[in-house]
Amino acid sequence: MTSVTTQLRRYPVVAVTLGVGLIGLLLEFVGPDDWARWVVSAYALVIAAVNTWSMLRKLLKGHAGLDILAVAAILATVAVGEYWASLVIVLMLSGGEALEQYAGYRARRELRALLDRAPQSAHRLVDGDVVTDVPIDEVGVGDQLVVHPGEVVPVDGILLSDAAAFDESQLTGESLPVERARGDALLSGSVNGERAVTMEATAIAAESQYQAVVQLVRKASESRAPLVRLADRYAVPFTLVSFAIAGFAWFVSGDPSRFAEVLVVATPCPLLIAAPVAFISGISRAAKSGIIVKGGGTLEQLSRVRTVAFDKTGTLTHGTPEVTAVRPASGFTGDDLLSLAASAEQYSGHVLASAVVTAAGARGLPPAPVTGADETTASGVSAIVDGRAVMVGKRSFIESAGIPIDSPPPESGQMAIYVAVDGRYAGDVILADRIRDNAKATLDQLEALGVRHTIMLTGDLEATARHIAAELGITQVRAQCLPEGKVDAVKSVTDRPVMMVGDGVNDAPVLAVADIGVAMGAKGSTAASESADVVIMLDDFSRILRAISIGRQTTNVALQAIWLGIALSLGLMIVATFGLLPAIVGAALQEVVDLFTILYALRALTERRGRRGGPSVSSAPAPGHARTAAR
Repeated sequence: MTSVTTQLRRYPVVAVTLGVGLIGLLLEFVGPDDWARWVVSAYALVIAAVNTWSMLRKLLKGHAGLDILAVAAILATVAVGEYWASLVIVLMLSGGEALEQYAGYRARRELRALLDRAPQSAHRLVDGDVVTDVPIDEVGVGDQLVVHPGEVVPVDGILLSDAAAFDESQLTGESLPVERARGDALLSGSVNGERAVTMEATAIAAESQYQAVVQLVRKASESRAPLVRLADRYAVPFTLVSFAIAGFAWFVSGDPSRFAEVLVVATPCPLLIAAPVAFISGISRAAKSGIIVKGGGTLEQLSRVRTVAFDKTGTLTHGTPEVTAVRPASGFTGDDLLSLAASAEQYSGHVLASAVVTAAGARGLPPAPVTGADETTASGVSAIVDGRAVMVGKRSFIESAGIPIDSPPPESGQMAIYVAVDGRYAGDVILADRIRDNAKATLDQLEALGVRHTIMLTGDLEATARHIAAELGITQVRAQCLPEGKVDAVKSVTDRPVMMVGDGVNDAPVLAVADIGVAMGAKGSTAASESADVVIMLDDFSRILRAISIGRQTTNVALQAIWLGIALSLGLMIVATFGLLPAIVGAALQEVVDLFTILYALRALTERRGRRGGPSVSSAPAPGHARTAAR
C-alpha cells in the first residue's frame, strides 16, 4: 500500500485522473443529472488546455508529437458528449509521461550506488604511530594513512609499505591482483589485499580517481539525448490526415457534426496504447529470460544496434585465473607437480594460489602434510611438503635461491607459477583468465543480427588485449584504458546506436554514455548494473544475442500494432465521412480498435515460431587466455 501511495505522489496527474474518474462514477449513479459529464469534461478540458500550452511551446522549438493528436481527440470527444472517452485519453497521456519520468528516475540511481561504495572515512597516522579515524574530506595531501585488509583505498596516493597486492578490477578491469612496491602509485577505489599497509595521500578525495568515476557517470547521464517515443513519429502525419478527412466530410455534407464524428474515430488511443503495451510485454519477456531492460526506448535501440563494444575482464573472459597447463620438468609428472604446488599454496590467500589448489582438487589430488610454510609477499611460498622442500612462486623467487630455470616464458595472455623441489627446478603451472565458452560463437552471430562493428575496450596490456581479440575475431582494440578512455572511445563511434557491455565500477561511466549500456550483472558491480540500460542477471554471455532479438521483435510488433490501429481508424474515418457512423457508435467502434491493437501488441510476450530469441549459440568451448600478470 505504501508503494502505491508513493507512486501516486510521484505522478500526481495520474492520481488526479483516477480520482476524477471515481468521482464521475459516483455522480453517474447517485448524483444530479449531467454532473458526471460536467465534472469529467471540465477536467479533460483543463488537461487539454495545459497540453495545448505545452504543445505550443514545443512547436516554437520545432518539435511536434503525440500531444497534438491527444488534444484534438480530447476536444472532439468532449464536444460530442463522449466525456468518458476523453478521460481515457487523459489517463493514457498522463500514464505515458509517468513512464518516461520513472525511466529517468531509474537512470539516475547509479550515482547513489557509486556514492554508497565510496569511502566515507580514513585511518590517519598521527605522530608516526597513533591512528585516528577522520572524515575522508579532511584528508590532505601528504597525510599518512593506514589501509586495513579488504578496505578500499580512500584517496590517491603512494605506497609506503614494502609491498602489497591490490584488487583494481573495479577501476581498470585488471582481473588479477596488482602488486605494488614502496613508492608505487595507488588509485582510490582499489581494494587492499591480505595485509594492512601505510600510504601517503597525493590528492584530496574530490580530486581522486574514484570521485572522477562518479563525476564521469553524472556527466554521461546528463549528456545522453532523450529517445523520441516511437509513436510520436506517426502523430503529425496521422493528425494531418485526420483533420483533412474531417474537414472534407464537413465541407461535403455542410454539417459541422460530421467533423466531430470523424475525429471521434480518429482518437490517438491506438498510438498511445499500442507501443507501450508492446514494450512492456517485451520487457516482461526479457525478464523471464534473465534480462532486465529498464525502458521501452532501450528495446527500440536494441533493435537497431550497429556497434557493440566489450570490456574484457569478467565480460569476454570469466574474470578469474584458471590453470590451463602443467609443464613438469624431467623426473616429475604433471600430477606430482600440481599436488606439490597446491600443498604449498593451500594456506596462501593469493588468488593465484587459490586457482592452483582448485585445479588440484579437480584432478582429485588431496593436499599433502605441510610444515614450516612461509610466504614472501608478492613473490611466493616456501614449505616442507611431506618431507620435501618446495618453493612455489615467481621466476625471480625461484632463481633468487640459486635454482636455474630451463623453461620458455609463457605465451601472451598467460602467466606461469614456477616450482622447485629440494633445490631443483620441477616445472611450472600455466594460468590464464579463460575466455567464456560461448563468447566466440556469440560474436560470430552478432553480424546476423545487424551488428557491423565489434570493439574491445580494456585496461589490460596491449599485447594481451590483441591476443584475446584475435581469438575472438575482434578487429578494433583499445587497451590500457581508464574510465575516461573508454568514454572517449564510445563517444567517437560513428556507426550508431552503440552498445557497451561491461561489469565493473570502471565500466559505469561508459555504460551511461553508450546508447545502450549492458551490464553482466551476475558478477558485476552494483554501480555497473545501475548505470546500465540492460542487466543480464545470468552468467551467460549469449544473452546479449537474446536481448537484441527481443528488442527487434518487440519493436516490430509495436510498429505493426501502430499501423494496424492507424489502418482501422482510417477505415472508420472514411465510413464516418459519409454519415454512416454516428458519434456514439464511432466511439464504441474506436474502443474495438483499441482492443485489437492491445491484443496485437501483446504478441511481444511470445516468441515467433522458429525464432527462439535469435540465432542459437553453440556451447562448444572457445579456448583462450588472458593477460600476463605478476603474482
